[in-house]
Amino acid sequence: MDETIRALVEKQRTYFYTGETKDVTFRQRQLYKLRQEIQKREDKILDALKKDLNKSAHEAYTTEIGILYNELKDMLKNIDLWAAPKKEKTPLTHTGTKSFVYKVPYGVTLIIAPWNYPFQLAIAPLIGAIAGGNTVIVKPSEMTPNTSTVIRELIAETFDEKYIAVVEGDAETAKNLLEEKLDYVFFTGSVEVGKKVMAAAAKQLIPVTLELGGKSPAIIMKDANLKLAAKRIVWGKFINAGQTCVAPDYILVHEKNRRKLLKYLVKYIKKFYGEDVRFNDDYPKIVHEKHVDRLAAMLDETKVYYGGEHDRIARYMEPTIMIEVEEQDPVMQGEIFGPILPVLTFSNDYEVIERVRNRPSPLALYLFTEDKNTEDYILENLSFGGGCVNDTIMHLATPYLPFGGVGESGMGAYHGKYSFDTFTHEKSVLKATTSFDIPLRYGKSKASLKAMRKLMD
Repeated sequence: MDETIRALVEKQRTYFYTGETKDVTFRQRQLYKLRQEIQKREDKILDALKKDLNKSAHEAYTTEIGILYNELKDMLKNIDLWAAPKKEKTPLTHTGTKSFVYKVPYGVTLIIAPWNYPFQLAIAPLIGAIAGGNTVIVKPSEMTPNTSTVIRELIAETFDEKYIAVVEGDAETAKNLLEEKLDYVFFTGSVEVGKKVMAAAAKQLIPVTLELGGKSPAIIMKDANLKLAAKRIVWGKFINAGQTCVAPDYILVHEKNRRKLLKYLVKYIKKFYGEDVRFNDDYPKIVHEKHVDRLAAMLDETKVYYGGEHDRIARYMEPTIMIEVEEQDPVMQGEIFGPILPVLTFSNDYEVIERVRNRPSPLALYLFTEDKNTEDYILENLSFGGGCVNDTIMHLATPYLPFGGVGESGMGAYHGKYSFDTFTHEKSVLKATTSFDIPLRYGKSKASLKAMRKLMD
């Protein structure tokens, strides 16, 4: 047991019990401060992301910072409305009462962030936790040390640790945090680690949100706009070198469209990243050498249609397309989480349903079609966290849609109001009058029962 962590949790709990974090005006002030401090440190954040993952300023701002400004804007605009008690209907059986739902904070919350979008995926849930009125402990990823340092400095220089604190460290640190009596845990990461987080939280019945992953398919129907599909898939797949939880993990394309699709995929890889990606200074790195090894083990040189080059020391793997892939191949056994894109074919719509259903429900699904009936058929018959029709990834960039998984791809959702809902409990309260008392519920006569049946039928 880490006594420093225990002392921090107790300090935050004591502060939470003062009630200061529950005041809506206080929450708004903290969100304003957070936005101002992010704006002041933009250059430091961009520099840290460049050092950790070689992200370009454009990619880093778009995916790590700009999306947070959208979240903050939406939260600040609506927090008054969302935090207000909501009056609900009351049935005739409850005459003389009024019904309300109060949105109340959980208390001391823990956010465990991943390394692939290390700034955004630490701060986005933090926005929801602040808006909800909680205290927060943020555990950034040790795999991206420069960004972790920036997060720690930003939080330490903006908030008192009794309110919001950063605890850096490895898996052992996360384990120690999960041994504490927390009030809510928000985890983003792999399915394997997510199961451990849930098991640890279950010991103390701590509620959790798990943002995990899975093999998210891009389904290209016979009638799809192939050129646009290829362009948007290449963008969505190879941004951050494929290290995105909602990246298209594999393509299912109608067999008659494969040849043309492959041509367009290569075209847009070259257009976005150059003829030789090794000379593109803005192409992101793989986070660690061991992840290069993991990705290299998925490659089958006889099935590589394009790319395949990698360098362990440079933490580099070029955008790669694989064909003639079969379900039992290593690249199809788990989430790729890197710049490898297997292309599989199908011959009829029913085959698509069966092949996707044979896997756990993915975090995302991307359907490319021009036919509304086909769209309805796929969306109604497949389970997935969220997704797009004729696009990739963009569904997670709006604060107006919930983002989360289902089944093995996660539980719970956030962004915008859904972040506020995630970090608050709906407390039901029935307020009864004392000016009169209806005796019906106390009666045991047949007349009382008859009257009660009439009210409740």
